[in-house]
Amino acid sequence: MTKEDKIQLVKELSQKLAVTDYFYVADASGMTAGQVNEFRGACFAKGVEYQVVKNTLIAKALDTLDADYSEFDGVLKGFSGIMFSPEAGNIPAKILKEFRKGQAKGAQKPLLKGASIQGELYIGDDQLETLSSLKSKNELIGEIVGLLQSPAKNVISALQSGGQKLSGILETLAEREEAA
Repeated sequence: MTKEDKIQLVKELSQKLAVTDYFYVADASGMTAGQVNEFRGACFAKGVEYQVVKNTLIAKALDTLDADYSEFDGVLKGFSGIMFSPEAGNIPAKILKEFRKGQAKGAQKPLLKGASIQGELYIGDDQLETLSSLKSKNELIGEIVGLLQSPAKNVISALQSGGQKLSGILETLAEREEAA
């Protein structure tokens, strides 16, 4: 790869990182070419882009951004790939967890090196569980709408049941009058 190619790649990577709120850096070392292709396919199916990039180029791209990504310096070693998720921060974590389920007990690859969720950094594979349990914006909006609808539904059902009780009382009184 020529110097111009590297400069162009860093520029493209910087632009992609600047517009993507959610990205993960993963370690897929030790995986076969078939496993890497299978992993890429799993990412593609969920709308996540996976790209293998040299650590030095990732570091240079991160240095061009306004935010402080210095914590990534410690994890940018060995084999690295970046996962870009345009929609939700938990999708790449779920892909990693799901992909690992099909592997042998000792071969838990790819490993999570680090992630950035709207500028918040999560470093290390031990953060995977936390990241996979994050809720997306749409999930949070759905929960809020459900919570807002709940009191209204309770009031409506109370009014409806109250109306049925009143109707039953009136019928009973009417039957008493007829019987008398």
